[in-house]
Amino acid sequence: MGGFPIEIVLALIGIAVSIVAFLWEFVFVGRKEIGYRVQMDTPVTGEVESVYPGVLPQLRPERDGVSPPLKDLSVVLVRIENSGATPIDPHDYQAPETSRVGLHLNFPQRRVIGMAVTELSDGLSDLLDRDSGIAVREDTAGYIGAIDLPRVPLNRADHYKILAILQRSEGAGEYLPPKLRGGIKGGRIIETKSRPGISRVMWGLIAFLVVVIAVQLVVAVLEPAATPLDCATGKLTLVGSSAFEPVIRDAAGQYGKRCTGAEFAFGFEGTELGLDRVAEEGKDNLDLLTISDGPKGNGYQSLLDRPLALSLFTMIVHKDIGIGSLTVAQIQDLYQGRITNWRELGGPDLPIVLVNRIPGSGTRNTLERRLLGGAPPDRAHVSCVAIKDAPPTAAKYCDVQVTKDMQKAVSEIPGAIGYSEFSEAVKAGASTLAIDGVTAGRDAAVNRTYPFWGVEYAYSYGELPGDSLGASFLHFLTDLTGKDVLRAHGNEPCGELADRGRCLPSS
Repeated sequence: MGGFPIEIVLALIGIAVSIVAFLWEFVFVGRKEIGYRVQMDTPVTGEVESVYPGVLPQLRPERDGVSPPLKDLSVVLVRIENSGATPIDPHDYQAPETSRVGLHLNFPQRRVIGMAVTELSDGLSDLLDRDSGIAVREDTAGYIGAIDLPRVPLNRADHYKILAILQRSEGAGEYLPPKLRGGIKGGRIIETKSRPGISRVMWGLIAFLVVVIAVQLVVAVLEPAATPLDCATGKLTLVGSSAFEPVIRDAAGQYGKRCTGAEFAFGFEGTELGLDRVAEEGKDNLDLLTISDGPKGNGYQSLLDRPLALSLFTMIVHKDIGIGSLTVAQIQDLYQGRITNWRELGGPDLPIVLVNRIPGSGTRNTLERRLLGGAPPDRAHVSCVAIKDAPPTAAKYCDVQVTKDMQKAVSEIPGAIGYSEFSEAVKAGASTLAIDGVTAGRDAAVNRTYPFWGVEYAYSYGELPGDSLGASFLHFLTDLTGKDVLRAHGNEPCGELADRGRCLPSS
């Protein structure tokens, strides 16, 4: 918050604490560790021989041939194990080097009247025999029984168990628990639990990390999202080609989701009007871009072009025509007025109505350049709205302002033929035509088997400032996620063409 990277600090703290806890637990403290657990501590209240049959008889020591009285007894089973990360050798025990004893298993308020070693790991039997130094004793006051245990080398997870018969020496009620006394150089002796579970240290570490994550989540929710480095703020006005309007609107919407400080305005009234507006207003308004279907031509010297994408166009006809493909020559004959009825092309006996875009339209310029080989004969302007309800008695001609008007006129006027940006024609449900038997497609346009394609350009008034919204949006269109928007609408980004010369104005 306030520019301070608290989430990074919290993450570093969490990592550091985890590493320190690991090193403390498994390297510094828990590297050498002997653990013990009391697996049984049970008073003997019934027939003593019924407990561990065959074991108790050998635990009854004889003193001058007379066994001690067996009353107020208890049976204890203690597991002693290497619970650390490294082996324990005889020199690791903190005991005088001259002593064979390494540990002491004490039983407060009880004396040991018999013991045995049981369940040893492999290789430990010879180290815990009668000659190993294991012995039973009592403290000077006679109230604490003890079993002295030798310096037993233990590999990781090695263990042995001490089974002892004890007799109360003082007190009443529950017995005090046994304790393992002694020391390990550079390590420790701990009491472990017989049931599986997570230690308090680990619970504490988990709780700490949960708190760190929770704080990071709160910070992430409250902290406003950082603006990407390539975002810009302000308001950008986009004008020009109505054919490319849906693409640009979609791209602007995607940019706005990513860069929330950007605002867009639109005025797609046609290529020529867009070029005129930027030429007249762009010097005083750098936040103005126009989109053109094709190059600007010889005029507009102050405008600078940026190629965007190879775009697809298609011929469209009224749904009742019933023709799926035309040749380039047939399209030329139609617009030259040499064919005036659909029956001449295998269609119904219906006069042809040519729907054209007004002069200055980038889509019209693309049609004339790619299919017609030049401009068709001059015809007086006729509104398509004016003729749509007239009886289809003769071939007609009309023109429209923008792409949506073209699609509407062709769909409403019987016998009509026109042209449109391909993906938008498909979305509008228009009847599209193949050309020379080739269906419109991005790959077909790229490899030049489909002839009706153009290049979309963005024009600005001179160079744009590097930190401007216009420059950022153009970068988004040509190099970032905007390319995905171009492809989604059936276009091929110029930057991804094998032959980038295809996007030059002279191509």
